[in-house]
Amino acid sequence: MAPAQPYDAFLLVSFGGPERQEDVIPFLENVLRGKNVPHERMLEVAEHYRHFGGRSPINEQCRTLIAALQAEFAAHGITLPIYWGNRNWQPMLADTVRQMQADGVRRALAFATSAFGSYSGCRQYREDIERTRAEAGPGAPEIHKLPTFHNRPGFIEAMADRVRDAFDTLPAGQRAAAVLAYTAHSVPLSMARTSPYLEQLQEACKLVSQAVGREGALVFQSRSGPPSQPWLEPDVLQHIRQLHAAGAADIVLAPIGFLSDHMEVVYDLDTEAADLCRELGVNLARALTVGVHPAFIAMLREMVAERLDGTGPGDECRAECCAMPARPRP
Repeated sequence: MAPAQPYDAFLLVSFGGPERQEDVIPFLENVLRGKNVPHERMLEVAEHYRHFGGRSPINEQCRTLIAALQAEFAAHGITLPIYWGNRNWQPMLADTVRQMQADGVRRALAFATSAFGSYSGCRQYREDIERTRAEAGPGAPEIHKLPTFHNRPGFIEAMADRVRDAFDTLPAGQRAAAVLAYTAHSVPLSMARTSPYLEQLQEACKLVSQAVGREGALVFQSRSGPPSQPWLEPDVLQHIRQLHAAGAADIVLAPIGFLSDHMEVVYDLDTEAADLCRELGVNLARALTVGVHPAFIAMLREMVAERLDGTGPGDECRAECCAMPARPRP
């Protein structure tokens, strides 16, 4: 008789996003609860969502990811049911964990939609999982988070393909002189200092650049903290202005720090950065995120299979890794 699988479910954990206009402010209040973000900044971000009818793309992108994983699992004999819970909007993680408990799930593997280690991208998801398990009470399933994967070959291959595709959209005679820049979510320096976030981003950019044969600078986007708090720089808009001043006519932006084309990608890059490039007369090509690229989906399946057969890395982090950053003084 074959031994039982060590896990009996797969859990997708993501950030969440509103899907109706009336959900935008409650969603942002969930996101910003306990954070020192000015109210004016919240209202500014709310306008980003209203620009798209109040609907974030992220939930639909999670549904697409789940469908791709279900097909990939089925094609390779992995029978784990897939659950989905969000940090900030429906389906909420706490509700999903209670449903898993009711369904008799005992041990689950969790995948959080972040490739890089940081407080908000890794440790906070682990804390979210443990909090919701405690709320569910006795009988809550064990949930083991898969590790980050910034340098896994499947992630690098998928991102490299996206970068090549973006360069291919440029006129053939302009590709050689086009400038590549990678973007990622900026975080406070206090968060960067307690995590491998910056080092992992730099390594991932280096690996993708090696794969495509082009160097690219790492820049940042989506800053939300008060002006007095130092965050990772340079900002993508500042970088575009500098490239234009240096004579760049064509720029490729590759959002390596994001897994799907959600609001911060479609607003900060496809709206703000694109508007700036039009104003400056610069031709902008934006690479897609990895999304459901076959190499990325295969990588996720491989990570699950490794845990099922006991060959994959564990999910334990050092106690001091990715600690919550100190709050800035007002």
